Amino acid sequence: MNNFEEFDKYVMTTYKRFPVSFEYGDGIYLYDDNNKKYLDFTAGIAVNALGYGNKNYINALCNQINKINHSSNLYYIKPQGELAKLLSEVSGLDKAFFCNSGAEANEAALKLARKYAHANNKGNKIIAMKNSFHGRTVGSLTLTGQEKYQKMFKPLMGDVEYAEFNNLESVEKLMNNEVCAIIAECIQGEGGIIPIEKEFYLGLRKLCDKYNALLIMDEVQTGIARCGEFFAFQNYAKNYEEAPDVISLAKGLGNGVPIGAIVAKEKVAKAFEPSDHASTFGGNFISTVAGIATIKEILNLNLVQNAKNVGNYLYQKLIELKPLIKDVRGMGLMIGAEIEGNTSDIIQKCLDNGLLIIGAGKNTIRFVPPLIATKEDVDLAIEIFKKALQ
Repeated sequence: MNNFEEFDKYVMTTYKRFPVSFEYGDGIYLYDDNNKKYLDFTAGIAVNALGYGNKNYINALCNQINKINHSSNLYYIKPQGELAKLLSEVSGLDKAFFCNSGAEANEAALKLARKYAHANNKGNKIIAMKNSFHGRTVGSLTLTGQEKYQKMFKPLMGDVEYAEFNNLESVEKLMNNEVCAIIAECIQGEGGIIPIEKEFYLGLRKLCDKYNALLIMDEVQTGIARCGEFFAFQNYAKNYEEAPDVISLAKGLGNGVPIGAIVAKEKVAKAFEPSDHASTFGGNFISTVAGIATIKEILNLNLVQNAKNVGNYLYQKLIELKPLIKDVRGMGLMIGAEIEGNTSDIIQKCLDNGLLIIGAGKNTIRFVPPLIATKEDVDLAIEIFKKALQ
């Protein structure tokens, strides 16, 4: 029995895994147990923002684990407060709640919306978007407007209706005083890398203001400097009034250490009171120190601007591959290339030739490298990708 067979014997089959196992990483490269080198344009699915081997990040975690890794949220956790302050400063919002994943963050946002509605004598209805993805727990799965993810787990949560993404009229038809929140992604990731249109975003903001409903933006994949601003919503909202009421975060926030969060405006955040929501491990010493170190390195290395510059370069290089590809979509270092045919074949060919990429939706290849990626890295990735297409 080889290592993969032993793994499959004892681990539930919830993933269709590629037959590769990584031993270590360095910069933007991963190395497998045969010491084969891979250019990583997956980043753990938009997680490893700093790549691999960042010394300041590693030192921060080592220093903390030598002190204390966990107490409880029954006590004050100093780095949790520091990370909340950092998130407030980079988002322009006011208060944070910490959990362990993106799905948990969206669950927290859902509960906060319903608690806020209860306090304001509103209904419980949520409007979500078709073709969206918000997680795999029962609540976040209900918000996920794709039947393929939902069909084997029904009945799901009630009082959720689905509108067409980037179609404001379809939202307006569902909007009334029973709606307590609208949730959307800034870029539909699993839906095929479909960016939100500015007019649609601002239209959602106005509808929420009109009906005293909350605007929740899922920044789980798009946040933490990936899309050319620190948060993708900042490409559309230019002041506090235009900002969402709540954003959900995870993935890049901990650079690989599990952490999720929501950040909300003060008027919304105060709806949560003791015992309304909690997370045993949420905001512990290790995860929040990882978040602090990640944000500080992103700022110190100017990776927000790098994501914008290198992302624009990647976008143009993919455009040049037409007609080998059909379309290119995205922002910053979250780019999708729509192709004809089977994405699995292309992904496998790239893997064989030392490039890690992943799919998004039915026929789209997703490029989400670490934020440290350079134009030279893009050139090599495009060379391998082009050969796979041919």
